[in-house]
This record gives sequence, structure tokens and C-alpha cells, in this order.
Amino acid sequence: MSGADRSDAWVALRSLPMGEHVEVSDGERTWTGTIVPHHELSGDRILQLKLESGYNIGIRIEPGFTFRTLAESNAPPVRGAPVPGGTVPRSATGSVVLLTTGGTIASRVDYETGGVRPVKEESEVLAFYPELEASGAVRIVPVFDRLSEDIAPEDWPTIAQHVVTAYRDGAAGVVIAHGTDTLGFTAAALSFLLADLPGPVVLVGAQRSPDRPSSDGASNLRAAVAVARDPRIGEVVVVMHAGPSDDRFAIHRGTWVRKMHSSRRDAFHSQNGPPLGYVVDGRVELGAGVRPPAAGPPRLDGPMDARGGLLWFYPGLTADRAETFSKGMRGIVLAGTGLGHVGSWHLTWIRSATARGMIVAMTTQCLEGNADPYVYATGRELLRAGVLYLGDLLPETAYVKLLWALGHSADPKRVEELLRADRVGEFRDRHDAGGPP
Repeated sequence: MSGADRSDAWVALRSLPMGEHVEVSDGERTWTGTIVPHHELSGDRILQLKLESGYNIGIRIEPGFTFRTLAESNAPPVRGAPVPGGTVPRSATGSVVLLTTGGTIASRVDYETGGVRPVKEESEVLAFYPELEASGAVRIVPVFDRLSEDIAPEDWPTIAQHVVTAYRDGAAGVVIAHGTDTLGFTAAALSFLLADLPGPVVLVGAQRSPDRPSSDGASNLRAAVAVARDPRIGEVVVVMHAGPSDDRFAIHRGTWVRKMHSSRRDAFHSQNGPPLGYVVDGRVELGAGVRPPAAGPPRLDGPMDARGGLLWFYPGLTADRAETFSKGMRGIVLAGTGLGHVGSWHLTWIRSATARGMIVAMTTQCLEGNADPYVYATGRELLRAGVLYLGDLLPETAYVKLLWALGHSADPKRVEELLRADRVGEFRDRHDAGGPP
């Protein structure tokens, strides 16, 4: 163990390497933890420690503080400590490209303000998640710095173009760090926008901020990078925790996945059937039906037309409100009740809308199953009014596909054909009876 003069505590502490285990005291209180990266927003004389509990704190080192370094640490592994054995050069062809768009997974706590700020630069991301390069080079490309609720349809082609560029520059796989709240929308959008993929496109997020001992960002990223390196996959997928432990992660098709819980680490489920596979103890285990890589080159299959909407039916939704919502749109997806129903008082405006060439498509609000117009009279009336039923598409997937289809044709009949066609495996051939795992 070593010590330092009281007047020189801050000078000596800030010269210590990341990962050093220290005990710091102000004479009355003592903190023991591991030094984690300091950044300019933390303020002057702020030491950031990961405590043995797993939580991170910031301590202002005033004159009179003392400290000592400790030989061993019981703290959790530190994101920011050097990786033994070094890393593969990031300029190497065949690296995984990590596109950052914001969200919890690409953020860190500012211990001066108590808020969260984004992690954007390559050096800082790799300092924060050094284990990413354990199996090969990872190149970081910042795209956006936004919460997921601020990502809009016009942003999806931008992300898709970055994927195309990454693959054309020789990437082995692409990972996209994204906020979880609208991750399912972006995954579906990229599924339709990206064609002839020569490898995986893996979206990943975090449910817990990186200062919490239960943070899932690092483990999710490790699993995502493992999937991005798998040469058997040629489609857009989402990789997140499959359960409470850190040794099993689900691989969801980008058009099947939905966030089912606001805070659980295993919040994401594949709907109407199982995931495409799992990452178990670092091994990628794939099931049947995974779309293989294409010969390439990859291309952006745009554009998208944002003149479409998604409207959930609820008791009390008047025809006037629904019609007002649809004004100026070329198409609308209704998330109906049960097998795909809305109140009979909506038939008049729906007939008028479809007669003038507007697409009115129907999905179900239910978490499992199909929208089916042939069981009840309401469905048959909606079908006669011109409503297009979209089977088992999730409402968010149907909405994104609508924008994609509208961008590909001005002819309503052609748009309907595109919506009916199974382009990227978005429709399930068979459904599990038991619901999500």
C-alpha cells in the first residue's frame, strides 16, 4: 500500500491509472472503490469511483483529504480499465462497426450535475466498454445523439445509409446502439430499407443506466458484437437479455420484436413465436429460418413517405377525431381490438377515405395472433369498406412498412400489393400457442 501527502491528494489521485483500487478519506468519512474515467463535465477536483456495491459516485477532493492505494479489489470489473493483451487495430478490414444513435446504452453519468450525458467519441466508448474488442476490432461511428423518442422516420434512411457505407468499406458486421423505447420501430424500418445485406445488422440497447450495478449495457453490447461477427446471418435483428442473468441473450427478428416491460432487462420479446436464436455464454445458437447473407453489395431500398399514420382504436374514439387524424395522409394503420375491429360508426369515413385512394390497413392491439376479418360481421363490413387486413403484423411494423410502401409507389393498388407481400420474413407462417417466453 502507498500513501500521499495531504496537500497533494488530488494531484496524486488524478495521475493514477483507471482501474486503480483506492481508499479515500476526508477525516470523517471513507470511500473505497475503483477509479473510473474522468471527463471534462465532471467539474474540478472530482474523483469518480465505482464502489464495491457496484454504484458509481463522484467525490470532490478538497485540501486535507488523504488516500491510499489498495492491492486488491472486490469491485465489479471497471469499464475503462485497460484490456490485457491489447486490441486489434481498429483500421483493420473486417472490423465490426458500432453506430451510436444515443439512448441509455451510449450514455454515462455526470457526477457533477447528477445527470446523464452521451458517450460519442470512439476513444471514450472503447474506454467505457473495453471488452468490446476482446474478439476483434470495433470501429465506432457516431450518427445521432438523441433519446429514442426523438428519432423520427426521416432519420431511418440516414441510419440505413451508414450501414450500407460500413459494409461497402469492408465491415464484417454492424451494431447499432439505440434507445430502447422506439428500438422496435427502427429495427422494423431498417429491415425494409436495407436490401442485399452481406451480414448482420444488430440493434442493441440498455434498460439500466451505466452507474447501476444491474446495468445491462456492457453485456448486451458483448452479445450484439458476437452476433455481428456471425457469418450465418444476413438480416436486421435485435439482441437483448433473454432473462435476468447475464449469460443468455435473445436474437429477435427486427420485424417481430416488441418492448414488453418499461424497466426489466429482458423487456424485449419476439411476438407470435420464438426468437431466431440465443447467445448463451458467448456462443451464438441459431434456430431455423434465419435469413442468410446475400452476395451484396448492400443497398438502401428507399425512400419512405411519412404521410402515413398509426391510430389505436379505443372506446370513445369518434369518427370525427379519426377522420381529422387522417387528413393529409396517404395511408393509415388502425390498431383494432381483438381480430381487428373498430366501432361501426367509423365505417362512413373509412369508405370515403378508401374511395379517394387512401390506404386504410388493419392490425390488432393484441400481443399475439392475427387480425382476421372473416369471423365477425364487423370485420366483413370493414373489409367491404376497403380496409386491408395485415395478418399478424405488429402495429409498429405495419406502420413502418406502410411508410416504406408509400415511398415506393403513388398507385394505391401497388402500395397494397407491397403491404401484402412478405418481403423480409415479417409474417409468421406458424404461431406459438403459449405466447412469448
